[in-house]
Amino acid sequence: MSTVTGLLLAGGQARRMGGADKGLLTLGGRPLVAWGLQRLVSQVGEVVISANRNHADYQKLGARVISDSISGYAGPLAGLFAGMQEVSSDWILSAPCDSPLLAGDYAERMYSAVKSGDLDAAVAHDGNRLQPVFLLLSRRSQPSLGRFLANDGRKIDLWLEEVSHQRVDFSDRSEMFLNVNTPEDLEEMESRITGNNQ
Repeated sequence: MSTVTGLLLAGGQARRMGGADKGLLTLGGRPLVAWGLQRLVSQVGEVVISANRNHADYQKLGARVISDSISGYAGPLAGLFAGMQEVSSDWILSAPCDSPLLAGDYAERMYSAVKSGDLDAAVAHDGNRLQPVFLLLSRRSQPSLGRFLANDGRKIDLWLEEVSHQRVDFSDRSEMFLNVNTPEDLEEMESRITGNNQ
C-alpha cells in the first residue's frame, strides 16, 4: 500500500516507566518498537519511527527516524505533525510503540474506510471507545493540525472534531490496543507473547 506510510509513535516521556525510553524496552528479546515495526512493514509502503531521543538506537532497526518539530514532548499529535512534514505519501497510519500486537490487516481495514469517500481520517474503535492514537490521516489535514498545535491543542479527540473522520471497528482485534505503560504491563505482555509463542 504505497499511498500509506506507517508511523510508530515513540516520542513520549514514559513517566509511568520512570522516564525510560519505552520503545527501546525489551520484550521477547527485542525492543518493544520492533514488534510494531515488524507487523506494519508488510502492510504499508514505508514505516517511520517518531522519536525524540536515542535516534541511533532506533535507526539500528532499519527504519527512518524523525523528531517532533515542536519542542517539549507535545504528545502524539506533534509526532503526527512531524510525520506529515517528513513523508510524501498521501496517508499516514499511526500506532503507538507500546502496543506490540497490531492486527495483520490494520492498514487494509483503515484504508478501506477512507478510500471511497472524501474523509480526512479514520480512527480505530475497540467496541467500547475510540482509540485515537490508532489513526489513518490524510496529509491534506496538515494545515488544520498545525493550527491546532499552534494554539496549544494537544488532545487527539478534540482535534478529530475538526476533521471529517470515520470510525473503524476493531472489536474483533481488541488485543491490538493492549499497551505497555508500567513495568507490570511489560511483565504481563511478556507472559502473553510467551504463551502465544509469537
